[in-house]
Amino acid sequence: MYRYDETDHTLIRERVAQFRDQTKRYLSGALNEEQFLPLRLQNGLYIQRLAPMLRIAVPYGLLSSAQLRRLAEITRKYDKGYAHFTTRQNVQLNWPQLEDVPDILADLAEVEMHAVQTSGNCIRNTTTDQFAGVAQDELVDPRPYCELIRQWSTFHPEFAFLPRKFKIAVCGASNDRAAIRAHDIGVQIVKNAQGELGFQIFAGGGLGRTPVIGVVIREFLAEQDLLSYLDAIVRVYNQLGRRDNKYKARIKILIKAMGAEAFAERVEEAWQQSKNNADKLTDDAIAWAKGFFSQCNYRSFDNTHTEALLQKQAGESKAFARWLARNSFPHRVAGYRAVTLSTKPTGVPPGDVTDHQLEAIAELADRYSFGEARVTHEQNIVLADVEQEKLFEFWQDARKHGFATPNIGTLTDMICCPGGDYCSLANAKSIPVAEAIQRKFDDLDYLYDLGDLDLNISGCMNACGHHHLGHIGILGVDKRGEEFYQLQLGGSGSEQASLAKVLGPSFSREEVPGVVAKLLDVFVERRLPDELFIDTYHRIGAQPFKERVYAKPS
Repeated sequence: MYRYDETDHTLIRERVAQFRDQTKRYLSGALNEEQFLPLRLQNGLYIQRLAPMLRIAVPYGLLSSAQLRRLAEITRKYDKGYAHFTTRQNVQLNWPQLEDVPDILADLAEVEMHAVQTSGNCIRNTTTDQFAGVAQDELVDPRPYCELIRQWSTFHPEFAFLPRKFKIAVCGASNDRAAIRAHDIGVQIVKNAQGELGFQIFAGGGLGRTPVIGVVIREFLAEQDLLSYLDAIVRVYNQLGRRDNKYKARIKILIKAMGAEAFAERVEEAWQQSKNNADKLTDDAIAWAKGFFSQCNYRSFDNTHTEALLQKQAGESKAFARWLARNSFPHRVAGYRAVTLSTKPTGVPPGDVTDHQLEAIAELADRYSFGEARVTHEQNIVLADVEQEKLFEFWQDARKHGFATPNIGTLTDMICCPGGDYCSLANAKSIPVAEAIQRKFDDLDYLYDLGDLDLNISGCMNACGHHHLGHIGILGVDKRGEEFYQLQLGGSGSEQASLAKVLGPSFSREEVPGVVAKLLDVFVERRLPDELFIDTYHRIGAQPFKERVYAKPS
């Protein structure tokens, strides 16, 4: 993973000192709320329903065991003993005291972490596939390019106050596990007909009040031109994006108004006017970034022996077999697998982990996975380099700490924002809905029979729970001062990206689990052999689901 040099350390130390002074002046009354607002936002600090919320950056989801242990210490000392993993692969603290935030940032800086640009109208944390660098379907590891984007975008003087927040995702695999088409900019690593490495560029994606799937604005961009072309996109957006209405300020609105072709032409013009040899990524710069993500010191194995051992262990333990099938992922190196630690046992808010669990993840990472872990945009944790011979031992250790729920990819592996329990923007609570669904669908055999199924819950239109991308999406809405929930169907963040469509009138919280059950009944009755929910929906359409859900009792 990337390691700070002295310039990085100095920059972050100076930022911490600067924010300490700004906070002191705010608390003394020398700065008013309006003056302090942009300062705290660009240091990741929100004021939520009950307390401040601090969002900590986790670049492309990668954490060292030392960073995990420091997060555990911080949650214990400054919060209520737990943290929350977000869909942007970041970490949130929900209960810090405002006067403690500078101390938290100073503690984070000691382990090469910060909260810079995790909020505000700037370029946010760049995200990627949680299996980056180990996936078998990967063209190349996308993380070096994420790091180059991070360094280009951090404290970029021209992009500190964009019309609205701006999000970038990079994918290096044939299967899109980073939802790049739902981002302001999506970067897909490709090769052209000559075998040259480069990028297909999407722009104008995003969720929230006006969900949009991004469009291709350049089919092939040479590797050396990545940063100069991204710079041109953001510059055009910064110049032309609306600032009079925050609901119409995102780049997706600009591209829709201009048309994708006209926007692409404007970017091309800006790029051609500004680019020169100095703007290009050099071979040395690319090699430097790649050097931080070099291959681990993998061992060689007799793969026949390790596979036979796994089959034997799975045959002797049904629980292990379930976990192995659901929570492990094929690795490009023989004898290894990537493993997902589920943060979603029944009764736990999705994405929440305690201070002791953070320390347990660090211990597991040190023992089994070269001291590194990854936050996923599904709010789980991945240890990417576990030896197959140690998987049974790993599973036993993970069970002790509540991480071995074998539900990855199933209905109960849901994405869920904190909702009205914490967020001041939420129209409704999300966590109680998630728990009610978990409790109703607690039969693993039934979940496995359903197959892969994405269920996403958001407490408001801001879509932090990505409900637009759920095969089943649930949105909290305010209805005459009461909390109700709108059901949506057919969303996907994959390479066949689609936006979920509203099914019909909303339901009370108590009704939601039963409505989900009716949707699943239709799927089970109408699906073809081995067909997934999303495929059945696209084949038969919404009407059969709507008829079942809204049928009047006889």
